[in-house]
Parts: sequence; C-alpha cells; structure tokens
Amino acid sequence: MKALVYAAKEHMELRNEPEPVAEQGEVIVRILKAGICGSDMHAYHGHDPRRVPPLILGHEACGIAESGKYKGQKVVLNPLITCGECNDCLTGRQNLCQCRTAIGLKKPGAFADFTAIPERNLIPVPNDMPAEHAALAEPTATAVHAVALGERHTHRPLSEYKILVIGAGSIGLLTALLLQYKGCMDVTVSDTNSLRLTTCQQVGIDKVHNPLNDAPHPENHFDWVIDAVGSAITRDVAMHAIRPGGVFIHVGLQDASGTFDVRKMTLQEVAVIGAFSYTQTDMKVAVDYLYSGALGTLNWIEERQLSEGAAAFSDLDQGKTAAAKIILQIADMPG
Repeated sequence: MKALVYAAKEHMELRNEPEPVAEQGEVIVRILKAGICGSDMHAYHGHDPRRVPPLILGHEACGIAESGKYKGQKVVLNPLITCGECNDCLTGRQNLCQCRTAIGLKKPGAFADFTAIPERNLIPVPNDMPAEHAALAEPTATAVHAVALGERHTHRPLSEYKILVIGAGSIGLLTALLLQYKGCMDVTVSDTNSLRLTTCQQVGIDKVHNPLNDAPHPENHFDWVIDAVGSAITRDVAMHAIRPGGVFIHVGLQDASGTFDVRKMTLQEVAVIGAFSYTQTDMKVAVDYLYSGALGTLNWIEERQLSEGAAAFSDLDQGKTAAAKIILQIADMPG
C-alpha cells in the first residue's frame, strides 16, 4: 500500500509499505481522508519521543470498514486506544486510561491506504456526510471536551461571557465556532499567523488578535481563556487576560516548561483546567455537530493528495497556508 511515512526529523516520504494485519478485536479500515494534526507536526519537528521514525503518522481520519459489523460503511476512527477495563474507562473517562495509546503514535496511523484499529473505536457516519468533514471529528471532539469541562465551572450563561481562544488552528477555530453555536456573542481568536486570522474572520469570527501587531489584551478582561497552543508564552498571556473568578482551559501541548502567575490564580480564584483529548461520547457528539451544520460550512479546510503530504507538512511548518486544517485525500468513496 502507499503511505506517507515520518522518516526522520522534518522529513516525510511517500513509500510502499506492507498492508496492516488485523489483530484480535481489530478491523482494517480503508482510509478515505485524514487530517494533519498539531501533534503530527510536533513529531515532524522531532519533539515527541513517543513517535519514533520510521512511522506512519495520522489519526484524524474517515474511511470504509473492510470487515466486522460495520463492513462497507463509512466510519470515523477514534484513534485513542484504551484498555476498556480500568476505572477511568468504565466510568466514561477513557481519555485518562493509563494504558492508552493511539494509531499514529506507536501503531501505524492513517496516512496510508489502510490502517488497523479496534472495532470498538469505529463510529459509523451517514453515507452522505463528506469524508473531509467526518475527518474533522477528532479535533472537534477535543473542542467539545474542553468546552464541556469549562461549562462545569460556569456561573452565568455563555451568552454573557467574553472568551479568548489562543490559537487559530483547527482546535482553536472549532472551539470558537462551537462557543458561538452555544450562544457566546463575544469570542476573540488570537494567533500570530495572519493568514489563519483572516480565515477566522471569513467564517464569522469577528474579533481576531495578532500579538505581533496588536496591543496586548487588557488585564483581567476575559471570563474564559482557552489555550489551544500550550506554550510558556501563551500561558502567561492567558493568566494576564483572565478576570478574577474566570476559567482558564489549557488544551495545547506545545511545551511543558515555563510558569504562570500562580499567586493570581490563588488570590483571584481562577479555575485552571487541563483538557486532554476526548471520550467516545465526545467523538459521537462531534460527528453530530459536523453533520448537522452547527459549526458552519467547514469550507476553511484545504485538501491535498497524499502524494503532496510532504509539501503540506513543510507549508504548515512555514506558516504558508491560511487553512486551519489540511486534509490529505487517500482514496475516493467507492461507487
């Protein structure tokens, strides 16, 4: 089969690779389309010791099940593989399973004609749902999970809140769109990539901010801050901008170093919430949002062929694309 392989630091290769063999409980999925995630870029830069080259990356995918109870159906892949037996799994918090792994992490991922995944990780989607929209289910589920965690600490309707989203990649943009769908009228998206900020404005996010050009955010201004980047700089920005009693939701995983104003967090009762990935329920909710049109037309994605995958990684690295998400086309829908 053809596959886009992470061959070495900042080096992707289109190769012929052996087709996967399903282990017990697994099925083979023929991949239609797969998105490039920020964690794929993290691996590309050699910053993820868990992803060791050579490795087929890719975990945001839609395909056709080749066997099992969904044989012949269009499915979304929940890439997070868990034990299904621990307390976290049994109480619906599969994202915290201590035995978790994922396709595109240690197991070959979705930038290939086929991948193997446990059957329980498949979510059927309507046949008339575009595969490129279905492939957004994973980052959408991350947004769904983060917003749901924040809502547990919310004391007033979201429609009354001022919210800052740091990062205009797919998770940041999808989070902003979800917040607007839920009634929040005052959402600002901040990013250093002016092309992506233009995309945000084109899809209805009126307030955008580029810290390279615009004045800093006012101190104590936002009720919520969602950091979809996760760097030392963005954490400082978030804690500066959050108001007393506000909610700071940390989603991004760019780096682990650096501190923020813990004194402010304590004295002003700022709730700091770590939001990691999603549950199977979040994935199903994400599919429903995407299919119903709740998050808009989704015309901000950019599609490229798998053969153009190496160039896509390079363009993302250099900030040359306005798209919040590049999706690679692996195969056409049969029939």
